[in-house]
Amino acid sequence: MYQGGCLCGEVAIEVSGPINSIIHCHCSLCRKSSGTAFATNGFVQTTDFIVVKGAERLSQFAFKPGRIRYFCNKCGSPVYSCNVEDPSRVRIRLGILTTAISERPQSHNFYSSKANWEDLDENLPRYDSFEPGRK
Repeated sequence: MYQGGCLCGEVAIEVSGPINSIIHCHCSLCRKSSGTAFATNGFVQTTDFIVVKGAERLSQFAFKPGRIRYFCNKCGSPVYSCNVEDPSRVRIRLGILTTAISERPQSHNFYSSKANWEDLDENLPRYDSFEPGRK
């Protein structure tokens, strides 16, 4: 069982099955909707996904006909999206999960549209909190 929720804590979700087709998406739509260099998305079966708290807090935006994104209307966190042409599954942003997952991303997609400042530099320093000198 995986659990997650939005930034403000008003919306909580549970996933009772595996997360499939996990990718880091660099397309301009994912970058705009997440405000980051890429979004890490995975699919779960609709029958394995439940909003356990705050369903009334979810607002939706259809960026294309039949493709609906749900987000917390208090803090703006993306929670999940669906495609009416494939009602058997929903797509979640893995950043909303609060529990560790066993599955791993399989690819970087739309890499040619990645942010020009993102080079996925594996040699950058890593810190457990803020970088040294940050106040």
